[in-house]
Parts: sequence; C-alpha cells; structure tokens
Amino acid sequence: MRALVTNDDGVTSPGLAALARALGRVAETYVVAPEHERSAASHAITLHKPLRARRVPGTDAPVWATNGTPADCVVLAVLDLMGAVPDIVVSGINAGANLGMDLIYSGTVSGAVEAALFGIPAIAVSVAGFREIHWDPAAAFAASLARELVRRGLPRDTFLNVNVPNMAVERLRGVEITRQGTRRYVNRLEKRSDPRGRDYYWLTGSADDEPGAEGTDVRAVAEGWISVTPLRLDMTHDALDRELRSWNLAVPAM
Repeated sequence: MRALVTNDDGVTSPGLAALARALGRVAETYVVAPEHERSAASHAITLHKPLRARRVPGTDAPVWATNGTPADCVVLAVLDLMGAVPDIVVSGINAGANLGMDLIYSGTVSGAVEAALFGIPAIAVSVAGFREIHWDPAAAFAASLARELVRRGLPRDTFLNVNVPNMAVERLRGVEITRQGTRRYVNRLEKRSDPRGRDYYWLTGSADDEPGAEGTDVRAVAEGWISVTPLRLDMTHDALDRELRSWNLAVPAM
C-alpha cells in the first residue's frame, strides 16, 4: 500500500508527524504538505504564481514542503513527486474538529476532496481539541481505517471524514457512522485602526453551542465516539430539484 499524507496545519505539525508514523507501519508513506499553516483555505488552488516543492531532509518518510494549498499538495504529489498514483490519501491530523459546516472552509477536508477528484480513496482526519491533543488514538485509527478502505474501496467521487474526540484511547466509546451535522460559526468582524489611522479587520468567530441532532458527527464527537462520515462531491439537492421544476421559469423576452 502506498499512502500520501497531507494537511492544512503545515509540514511541521505534530498531527502530521503522528499520522505519518502510524501509516508508515502499514504502508509506504509519502508526505507533501504546505510549508506553513493554510487552515480555512478550503479548496483553493494556486493559478497565478509558480508552485515549488522542497524536499525536507532528516525524515523517515519522503517529505516535501510546498508553497501551495492542501489541494495543490495532492496535485503535486500525484502528478509528479510520488512518481505514481497512491493507493490512498489521508489528510490530517487536523488540530480542531471538522464538523458540520466546517467542511465548507476546511483545508484538511479539501485535501481529501482533491484526492477524490483524482479517483483515489481518501480520508480527512481531525481531533476535536486545540490543547494537550491526544494524537496517537486518531493516528492509529486512521492507519487501521486506511487499510480497510484500500481493501474494500469507495464509490467514485466519495471520501470519508473522521473526527476523533480529544481524549485518551481508553475513554473513547467506540466508532459511529454519522451524517454531516449543521454546526455553524457565529462570525464576527473586528474593525481596528493602525497607528496611521487606517482601518483594518480581523475575522473571528466561534462555533455555536448546539449539541447536534442524533446521528450527526457533532453529536457523536460530543458524546465520546469517533465519527466517520461518508461524503460525496455531488452536492445536488434532489428534493429542491423537483421543487424547482414546478416554478415558472423562462428566458426573459428582450
């Protein structure tokens, strides 16, 4: 099994290192990651400047740092750096959960999305914590899931989003297959002035406190379960499609 690891927290992230170590025990592992943090990059790709990849010395697995986004990293790895298409792509381990509507913004998830666009089985992995993070349970679970995923495969244009509660392995209740929840961020815009009187802004925000409905990723993680959510790239809303067909829509007369 040949595995590609990427992330959005940057090539020096301890979550990336833990994931690469765990996968290295079960797969020939390659790492291609941003040279600095690209959190909330979503599915940005680099079109207006050259992409560069620098080999990082002194590492067990082949590691490259790039000036690109997580999606760029997957493209560079698949089309050049690895020399062949990997059997699986695992993106993470992210510091902080990617639950509910986080998926729209997440660079971690977009690493898996780009792999799915290539037709490669993919997993995005996050830990629901920012301090004193328990990386090893998430890394071990991701490595085990990667082996199972390569053995069984996924439907085309799909991937798995994994969120692990930030706790010791003996406290985890188990694994739950979930659906995407609706957790949103309460966005705030802070307007400030610099010493020359010019305005500038900080985008801030915090997740809402809703526990999430039964069966969702948000609820599962809050209750101590590892959440595995199957996702697809086709975002068509079938019920709304049927509704729209009843609307009076026509090309306007000019």
